[in-house]
Amino acid sequence: MKIHISRIRGGLANYRREASAALAYLALLLLLAVVAPSFFTVSNWRDLIMNNTPVLIVAIGMTLVILVAEIDISVGSQFAVCSVVAGWIAKAGMPTIPLLLCVLGIGSILGAMNGLLVAQLRLPSIIVTLATLVAWRDGLLWLTQGAWIQGLPNNFQWFGLGQQAGEFVVIGTTALVFLLLAWALRNLGVGRAIYAVGSNHEAARLAGIASSRIVLSVFVTTGALAGVAAFLNAVRFSSIPSNSGLGLELKAIAAVVVGGTAISGGRGTLLGTLIGTALLGTISTALTFLEINPFWEKAIQGAIILAALSSDVALGSFNHGKLGASREVLNQN
Repeated sequence: MKIHISRIRGGLANYRREASAALAYLALLLLLAVVAPSFFTVSNWRDLIMNNTPVLIVAIGMTLVILVAEIDISVGSQFAVCSVVAGWIAKAGMPTIPLLLCVLGIGSILGAMNGLLVAQLRLPSIIVTLATLVAWRDGLLWLTQGAWIQGLPNNFQWFGLGQQAGEFVVIGTTALVFLLLAWALRNLGVGRAIYAVGSNHEAARLAGIASSRIVLSVFVTTGALAGVAAFLNAVRFSSIPSNSGLGLELKAIAAVVVGGTAISGGRGTLLGTLIGTALLGTISTALTFLEINPFWEKAIQGAIILAALSSDVALGSFNHGKLGASREVLNQN
């Protein structure tokens, strides 16, 4: 019995950060139930889910990048490029499935460019992705002259299925992407390799893991996911803005770190990212219901990132102290 209790406690301890985010989300919902019960309508929840499906997909990719102790702040620009390309190809008359594959390819190429610079040339990911963020965003602005992509065919919006069925496809696709990658991260060798590389890059290399290849594959996956998110978001509207995805990188990073993923790498789950996305997305909508100026949204996101980073450092120092104490006891024995 004692063994089972200790195992349960150990399991709960492993998800301490995710539990904290879940409790914060529950507290927010309770506050809204008391102060703004009109928040809990079917239409509002539908809009909340639809608005945050692209954020979740991008945040999944960001989780993988942060797990290997890297960062990608160019995902918003990747999202914009893939959105505009999707609009151009749709206007050319390409069917939905080949169009999606093309957008996936474009996103993967953009991610591969980041990955090669980081994994092969050993350049800092923050510098590389800052440069590509600016290059792709400004390049897209030059190509489009700031004009929106309009005149999209009817079979592009909502996949030609109508809004209700189209929303079901978007939500179902997002859920499928989440479940598949969550399962792969937990059960496949590549998932374990991602955690190993993030925990100790050199130790992973000495253990026979191709660290550079793992880092490259993570950036490629993140680019592909940005493409998927862009496509699923683009089909919702009759036109595509050339500046789409502004601030998306901040939302994704905030969702990942508030969901418990360690910014130093090697620790985190996609479940935590889901909770973090839900929490931040609800905060964004709740500001209106609580009659708070929506311009506070980015300030709140920044504060959440700082708080998560501070707690990550504090928890790391605490665990390091416990490890040191344990070693001292073992040496005395």
